[in-house]
Amino acid sequence: MPTAPSAPLTSVLFVCVHNAGRSQMAAGFLDHLAGGRVEVRSAGSIPGDQVNPSAIAAMREVGVDIAAAEPKVLTAEAVQASDYVITMGCGDACPVFPGKKYLDWALEDPAGKGVEAVRPIRDEIKTRVEALIAEIGAK
Repeated sequence: MPTAPSAPLTSVLFVCVHNAGRSQMAAGFLDHLAGGRVEVRSAGSIPGDQVNPSAIAAMREVGVDIAAAEPKVLTAEAVQASDYVITMGCGDACPVFPGKKYLDWALEDPAGKGVEAVRPIRDEIKTRVEALIAEIGAK
């Protein structure tokens, strides 16, 4: 008897202003570390033109490739379709819906910084994503 494909347990949306650094790194880590068990989205309240090259380089150093990622605009639909909404400095731009878990991660913006300055931000994001995976797994 064929088994039905299992749907991801939880969906997570990472939101920052430009969707070019913090949220892309977080999405890259969650996708990489959760091994497809979590549906991952990212968006920005004012998306940039491209993902920050320093963020791409810093992630490549730890074996996570986000070079193909593109900044996307934040939509109410993306928020509504997510179980967790994690904001990273997007202020009040994120719409709020009942029943969603909202977390605000205060992280330094890597915009305009070199890879040396992005590494500690990347490492903090990884630590927070690992804790998030543990929280999701505990449900």
